[in-house]
Amino acid sequence: MAGDENRLYKIGEVCKIADVQPYVLRYWETEFPALAPNKSGGGQRLYTQHEIDIILRIKQLLYSEGFTIAGAKKKLEGEPESPGPGRPKKDLTRALLHVRDELRKILQMLDAG
Repeated sequence: MAGDENRLYKIGEVCKIADVQPYVLRYWETEFPALAPNKSGGGQRLYTQHEIDIILRIKQLLYSEGFTIAGAKKKLEGEPESPGPGRPKKDLTRALLHVRDELRKILQMLDAG
């Protein structure tokens, strides 16, 4: 769906879509470099449709095709990455969220001082 390309999904929504537990997603984030969701100012993980596609592929490799984590990593690294329409915006979004967080910290320091 065209409107969903830029939508961000919370971890609970992604867990329902992928039918996995939150701790599984958090673990996969440590093992698969391609899986790096943005975080909101409050630390909430925000996933793009592209990342959900990666999660579903990881799940398929591990649960359906019987790959180990190491094997799934190698398989994913060997597959061509489809950047998806929203992918270039991801780095910009991450940078903007970081700047916003830093500005909030500065404001808090100014208010406290």
